[in-house]
Amino acid sequence: MLRCGIDMIENKRVEEGIARSGEQFLKRFFTASERAECGDKAYRLAARIAAKEAVAKALGTGIGDVSWQEIEILSDARHRPVLHLHGAAKSLSDSLGITQWDVSLTHTAEYASAVAVAL
Repeated sequence: MLRCGIDMIENKRVEEGIARSGEQFLKRFFTASERAECGDKAYRLAARIAAKEAVAKALGTGIGDVSWQEIEILSDARHRPVLHLHGAAKSLSDSLGITQWDVSLTHTAEYASAVAVAL
């Protein structure tokens, strides 16, 4: 079965979250590896939030049954996004028989968007 999810977010929402709550905001949404890779840049982190939402939608749950930290978006040597699932997100993906994922991210000065496809 083919599954997909898509999401878009305003970069400003992430900027405001960081300005308002700092480390608390960053630790809620991102793994240490994601933060290091993105250099805590709001537009790059926003794309990862969109990707996490897209993955959760493809899983059929949205965020809630799975947590932000259980969906991790890193990059390979060519800077292509690579999905890593942990905990409940990994268990759910396995129980659905998902064997392949692909994720694509994009952003402008104002918005970040992502698509996740599962097979």
